[in-house]
Amino acid sequence: MTETIRREPVAQTLEENYMPYVMSVILSRAIPEIDGLKPAHRKLLYTMYKMGLLKGSKTKSANVVGQTMRLNPHGDAAIYATMVRMSRGNESLLYPYVDSKGNFGKVYSRDMQYAASRYTEVKLEEICELLFADVDKGTVEFVPNYDGTDYEPLLLPVKVPTILINPNRGIAVGMASNIASFHLEDIVKATIALLKSPRADLLSLVRGPDFPTGAYCVEDETVMEQVIEKGTGTFRLRARAQIIAKENRIEVTEIPYGTTVEAIMDRIIAGVKDGVYKEISDVRDESDLKGLRLTIDAKRGTDLELLLAKLYRDTPMEDTFSCNFNVLINAYPQQLGIRQLLLHWLDFRMDCVRGRLRYDISLDEKKLHLIRGLEQILLDIDRVIALIRATPKEKDVVPTLMREFLLDEEQAEYVANIRLRNINREYIASRIEERQSLEDTIAANKALYASEKGIKKFIEGELKEILKKYKRPRRTELIGPVEEFIEEEEEMTTESQILLLTRELYLKKSPQSQYDPKQQQRLKDGDEIRYELEVKEWGDLLIFTTAHRVFKLRVSEIEAMRHTELGLFLPHELEMDDGEEMVLALATNDYKGHVLFAFDRGKVAKIPLSSYATKTNRRLLVRAYDDSQSLVRALYLEKESPLLLSRYERQKENWLLVDSSLISEKSTRHSQGVNVMRVGTTGRLTDIELASSNANLEKFRSKTIPSAGKLRRPFE
Repeated sequence: MTETIRREPVAQTLEENYMPYVMSVILSRAIPEIDGLKPAHRKLLYTMYKMGLLKGSKTKSANVVGQTMRLNPHGDAAIYATMVRMSRGNESLLYPYVDSKGNFGKVYSRDMQYAASRYTEVKLEEICELLFADVDKGTVEFVPNYDGTDYEPLLLPVKVPTILINPNRGIAVGMASNIASFHLEDIVKATIALLKSPRADLLSLVRGPDFPTGAYCVEDETVMEQVIEKGTGTFRLRARAQIIAKENRIEVTEIPYGTTVEAIMDRIIAGVKDGVYKEISDVRDESDLKGLRLTIDAKRGTDLELLLAKLYRDTPMEDTFSCNFNVLINAYPQQLGIRQLLLHWLDFRMDCVRGRLRYDISLDEKKLHLIRGLEQILLDIDRVIALIRATPKEKDVVPTLMREFLLDEEQAEYVANIRLRNINREYIASRIEERQSLEDTIAANKALYASEKGIKKFIEGELKEILKKYKRPRRTELIGPVEEFIEEEEEMTTESQILLLTRELYLKKSPQSQYDPKQQQRLKDGDEIRYELEVKEWGDLLIFTTAHRVFKLRVSEIEAMRHTELGLFLPHELEMDDGEEMVLALATNDYKGHVLFAFDRGKVAKIPLSSYATKTNRRLLVRAYDDSQSLVRALYLEKESPLLLSRYERQKENWLLVDSSLISEKSTRHSQGVNVMRVGTTGRLTDIELASSNANLEKFRSKTIPSAGKLRRPFE
């Protein structure tokens, strides 16, 4: 029997088989929505709400897991793991949603496993009232579950921006989401400010994140501004440690969110074995029911301040949290900053309020309609009774009442169903007294529904009440810039080092005595060496990127490699963003010289290299050059030299030769520079380069700037 092989284009296979999976992961699993929840979280919490666990007593976790499978058919293990992360016991969330009893593990421990679902008990936390308020009153849309036997909400009508008060992390296909948590008071104040003006200054209100594990966060206005406006940026976190000099030890009680006690211990133990921490005699995890505690014992005579600085430098006691605020907005993934996230949340919340108002108005109008029917029979109750008694068939009662008292079917049905004991003037009069109250309520709700300003004022009042009830102190303390530990450089060799940097950002280091320029280097297919730099061991390598950042690597920290190795892959080592590319690399021993940044509108920024020197060993500087213009090229200017600039406009090219000394330097790294070449309204600067001594270029020279240059003839 022969097997038939079917051939089809790869693109078609991906579109038919892979893309549905990709969309399912993005839309239905990994990326949170505007209510701050992923589908798995929402299904679990809604199941607990329907089970009455918001007000009732705790129940076995296994019971909740089983009930949740009616909405989320992904197996009990996955559902229980979701519950664990939302529990108070696990400490993963700043505001937990699940009140737990039993062992739920700890977010800061890799090895502490949570107990099985049959041993633990759960109920909903009080804060879940904010998630489910008016959920059954038309605030959100309900859809059938996977088998059509039940209904579930598409979103929860959250009364506070939960998406920013609890951390959320998810990895989809081709994208990921990593949302930091912030202090409730900061987020509420920022939301109220945006209610008044979409351009409100949020930087003065939201200064930094607030993580469940506490610790310290180094305050950085540049990073915070980027998080507010773009939803990207990296926070620098530090463990909270106490030096106990009398007992010669360091106690760590809070660690950065995302790392674990075991990861820190493993790094310290490895350092002790390698002789890096000769002053450490013991390290142990003393965490208990009171919380985390990592104890590091030092030998007598140890400088504990210096040891702590080394631990911050070498271990996850200092870590980073990289923000990537990807959120689903109307089933479309978007990367949004805090400002846009809160504006979208306000739109969502206003829709929820309008939905509840529509529900209340409809209910009250229906009740008012029935009361108006009662008014019709108020003065003739005896006749109503006589009509009902005289009607031979039950089905004729309603039509008879409709005909005799001019009622519609709903009103007649309501009158016919009044119990005999209630057919008295007192009962009917008391119902009719509600009429004025209902009319006032309906009028007020309709006025509120039609007023955007009124709804905003209503939401502001809700937020203030929520803050008053749930406000609590910040856990993560914001601190100013910290000094980093710098090792002594006495033992560094004076021999020059050769750095080879490829186009795809693979880096190799080799002592000059061992480097043979004729020796073939191993490279990735299609890659090539872009820079060959000579620098001393104590020097620095600077890499400027398209993201307006500069990464700094100490040459002494770069491992030497043989020509047969690919080299160090910098995007992974430096945690560069996707799509971030190199625009310039240079090595320096003394930070002398300048960096030139040429922009398409003819401006050139001449920045002293010393502007990028720092007293501490910082690996990243943001706003390395101006981000308001399109960069054409970046150059390292070791000493003053002639520069050749070219301009292209209307299929003609102009050249301009100027001395770099004519360009005044700017001490601010992100300066816009000075006008060097006039480009006109439709032209643009296309290139800049260091010019060699060439008599043919002298005719393009200008002794003043800005200048338009001269037309370049073909073959010049």
